Amino acid sequence: MRYRHPEVGVKLSKYQPRWTAAPTTPTFRIIVSTVAFHTLGCKLNFAETGTIADQFKERQFDVVPFGNAADVVVVNTCTVTEEADRKCRQAIRKALRANPEACVIVTGCFAQLRPEQIAGIDGVDVVLGANEKFNLFAYVDAFGKQEQTQVSVSCIDDVTAFGAAFSASERTRAFLKVQDGCDYTCSFCTIPQARGSSRSDTIPGVIRQAEQIAERGFNEIVISGVNIGLFGQERDEHLLDLIKELDRVEGIDRFRISSCEPNLLTDGIIDFVAQSRAFVPHFHLPLQSGDDTVLGKMRRRYKSGIYRDRVERVTSMMPDAAIGVDVIVGFPTETDERFLNTVNFIADLPISYLHVFTYSERPETVAVDELDRMDGTPVPGNIRSQRNRRLRLLSEKKRASFYARFLGTERPVLWEDNNRNGLMSGFTDNHIRVEAPFDADRVGRIEKVGLESLSSSGNVKASELDFLSII
Repeated sequence: MRYRHPEVGVKLSKYQPRWTAAPTTPTFRIIVSTVAFHTLGCKLNFAETGTIADQFKERQFDVVPFGNAADVVVVNTCTVTEEADRKCRQAIRKALRANPEACVIVTGCFAQLRPEQIAGIDGVDVVLGANEKFNLFAYVDAFGKQEQTQVSVSCIDDVTAFGAAFSASERTRAFLKVQDGCDYTCSFCTIPQARGSSRSDTIPGVIRQAEQIAERGFNEIVISGVNIGLFGQERDEHLLDLIKELDRVEGIDRFRISSCEPNLLTDGIIDFVAQSRAFVPHFHLPLQSGDDTVLGKMRRRYKSGIYRDRVERVTSMMPDAAIGVDVIVGFPTETDERFLNTVNFIADLPISYLHVFTYSERPETVAVDELDRMDGTPVPGNIRSQRNRRLRLLSEKKRASFYARFLGTERPVLWEDNNRNGLMSGFTDNHIRVEAPFDADRVGRIEKVGLESLSSSGNVKASELDFLSII
């Protein structure tokens, strides 16, 4: 059972008076509760987990690493693919094995879409949907094992409020949520069902959070959302309005735009980033397919020509820019010829790396429910795997080629707190991962370094000119 201290208003694991010589003056021994978090999926989920963690800290919980002994375990889930669903179930079971007596709370996209599946896992105590996750303490009063799983999941049509969030648990960069939900109806995607329609924070609200992040000593912010290009549409604002204001925030040396639909990446955004103080030359543009027939069946809002135009605009304004690409292989209408169109299209583009996803059938999507009407034929699993491997090899070649362009030059690197075999690493402004001997004093700094050579791990070695200058 949990108790509330009547004066300080924080929840305590135990309320145990201990009498001193003056029996009218009780003192209290507080046993601190612990909480662990596990986050799956996108940067947006990490931002939201960060905000939920802050709520626990405000109530005197200690945050411990996932897998350690904890009184409460919160799993923030993803459901973008069947593999994501599998990882969610795996994480929940791992949490239960490590902490069989812990109160296990599951939230996120999988919880919103499939609450009954999660509630059916023995040991899960609470399931919270999209509308409930930021009000966790309003729904959960006693953090203990429940005889019956408590499920609080609203209809997604009722999810209209924007939940501000940012994650700042590392010492280097923070993920700042500025937009949520999506109004697009891509035939393969369940995100609108899991997160609802598009909605955004206000520009003043985003700026306030960016200033809080700066006060915590972070040098880089990644602005994140489900469909970030829709930012502000409900208030007749635009993503360009937001990034112009963010560029003025003191104390933040770098901003990155996490991902933007190509049809929403305007000339104005590209041109502003090219000359801005803090926005770095790095874009992530989801493509999904390089074949126009497949793009049409996917219900994407652009054709390959528009995508090529956006990439060329970026590279003409910022020749050093990194461009990442999302691709889905094995969509039902993707024939061998259409897949080859995608391969050739990507090979011909000046992009830097790929994120390759294997299509998986998601219940209640158009691609599953209307397969016959789409003239779609399921692609065999082994063919999907072969196509995935082929594009991953192409990604490695693209990345190596992009990295090699900058050998012998100098770029600013933000060092991360990730000591691996005596090495630390960090990203340049244009998203080249650089490694050097670990030095804890340099973690969190942006330093200009020489890019010497490619390492065996595929990263770039920093020159022994030894970190030319602190920026």
